[in-house]
Amino acid sequence: MIHDMGGKYHHGDLRAELVRVSLDLIAEQGPTTFSVAEVARRAKVSPGAPYRHFPGKESLLAAVAAAVADQLADRVHDAIEAETEPVAALAAAAGAYTRYLMERRAGMNIIYADGLQGPEHTLLHEQTRRLTDQFLMLCLSVADQPQDGLELMEQLFTQAHGYGTFYLDGVFTKQGYSTDVVVRKSVEAARAAIEGRAKM
Repeated sequence: MIHDMGGKYHHGDLRAELVRVSLDLIAEQGPTTFSVAEVARRAKVSPGAPYRHFPGKESLLAAVAAAVADQLADRVHDAIEAETEPVAALAAAAGAYTRYLMERRAGMNIIYADGLQGPEHTLLHEQTRRLTDQFLMLCLSVADQPQDGLELMEQLFTQAHGYGTFYLDGVFTKQGYSTDVVVRKSVEAARAAIEGRAKM
């Protein structure tokens, strides 16, 4: 057990708690001001406690990114399973990405953050592959050529991320758009992109 700053004990899995607190911190403030010291403070542990589980800030961020990819993959899976045909499933997957980004301020911006592409971050790479494979398999099913499928996946991630970012940056909130409206617009844009690509 590890003493917290109030002299009490921190029970349970501290490593998982640090990842959870990090995700909450990013959701609240965004990734640019991320601080291990602030994570420790919020987790009520000493400033050095996180380093017993993570050698440095990069390794903690890699664990956070793996959690983001894992959670996103689950959201995308659920969105796909709720639909019966590929175009609707792919559009719903894009909407699920946008909603998650708005909720957590985390998506590809965290998963592909600088410094996290090294071979030592195995779990992150596995979860990222699980996420992207769900999109890719559907993209390939609606595209005539493999290259078209890859380009469609790139376009859908870019659009879905863009809709979420416009909301987080206040562009859509100034228009009075709720999160549900933004998700709907993301889904509609994804469907248009998918159908347009299928006609090429």
